[in-house]
Amino acid sequence: MLGLLAKAGYPVDNDEELADYVIVNTCSFIQAAREESVRTLVELAEANKKIIISGCMAQHFQDELLTELPEAVAIVGTGDYQKIVEIVERVETGERVKEVSTDPTFIADENLPRYRTTTEGVAYLRVAEGCDYRCAFCIIPQLRGDQRSRSIESIVAEARQLASQGVQELILISQITTNYGLDLYGEPKLAELLRALAEVDIPWIRVHYAYPTGLTPKVIEAIRESPNVLPYLDLPLQHSHPDILRGMNRPWQGRVNDGIIERIKQAIPNAVLRTTFIVGFPGETEEHFSHLLEFVKRHEFDHVGVFTFSAEEGTAAFGLPNPVPQAIMDERRERLMLTQQPISERKNQAYIGQTVDVLIEQENPETGELIGRSARFSPEVDGLVYVTGEAILGAIVQVRITAADTYDLYGEIV
Repeated sequence: MLGLLAKAGYPVDNDEELADYVIVNTCSFIQAAREESVRTLVELAEANKKIIISGCMAQHFQDELLTELPEAVAIVGTGDYQKIVEIVERVETGERVKEVSTDPTFIADENLPRYRTTTEGVAYLRVAEGCDYRCAFCIIPQLRGDQRSRSIESIVAEARQLASQGVQELILISQITTNYGLDLYGEPKLAELLRALAEVDIPWIRVHYAYPTGLTPKVIEAIRESPNVLPYLDLPLQHSHPDILRGMNRPWQGRVNDGIIERIKQAIPNAVLRTTFIVGFPGETEEHFSHLLEFVKRHEFDHVGVFTFSAEEGTAAFGLPNPVPQAIMDERRERLMLTQQPISERKNQAYIGQTVDVLIEQENPETGELIGRSARFSPEVDGLVYVTGEAILGAIVQVRITAADTYDLYGEIV
């Protein structure tokens, strides 16, 4: 949207005080995300800003938002953001615009202009949009439609554009990246995509949202043999117990969890594994939760995120019997995080004395301390590396690690 608006001549600024229009790209995945979106919208409304609401919440609650927020001048659905210039032009004439396709089919490609808001060294690259799975807790397919993949040629073309802009790290995203290409080619083509991207002059390529069933020997081999594809795998496992996975409508996963994790570790000994879990799914007993605790202890993931279950209207899990009280969900989340913390700290401390590549992203103007990430850390969800020495922002430099804690590393440029 920003790319299209900038190309059309609209000045763009990240300071809403200066803006005539503020676009709020909302999330509607869980209640907490909606509450954060609503707080932002209300704050802007109180500041008398003209608000354009886009994203999943716009798709989900279009009529309610228009009713409750008279300051909203437009609602833009998840399959309609490419129309943003036309929408603003219509708003300028005094029209209140609702542009929401009931069945989103659009996906951006390399021909659409981009206006990156990440640090200069990092870019996200969407390889597919939508999801064909129907997990019981998830409303994303209703908001974003079924999976639609871009061609390998399209993705590589955009990657080359980003490389020419100095991007050092490319993060591949979709709802299920390991299913990339299934809709377009009749079979998943992630391995072929990774090998094609290995030819692009970008030092780090990171894969997010790699469902375990799609990590075939062919994909693992492509990761191992492509020097710029990081051995970093983000596996959204959600749970370990077969009963809970069956309730989540992910029964296939219970059969592969242990096997695939061991296979990854054997094939890629230096693999960095991140995962997320949901605690408190309806019917989760203490026995189910203990199974999850033992699973985390056994596999020693590098990074773990934990969410409490959020009952979302319109999903199969909404209104299921045997709900888990919020207090118990919170307590289980805390116990799981406390179980993971010493594992994360031990993994970090193993790097003390080693020299690692770090992508420098920030500088503290007062102290001169640099902040970056090693290849083990993905932006915003993992740790940071605090660095002494001199380097330009957006550069990958060698750093000797001198200290570590549960989440972060500390070091000096060599």
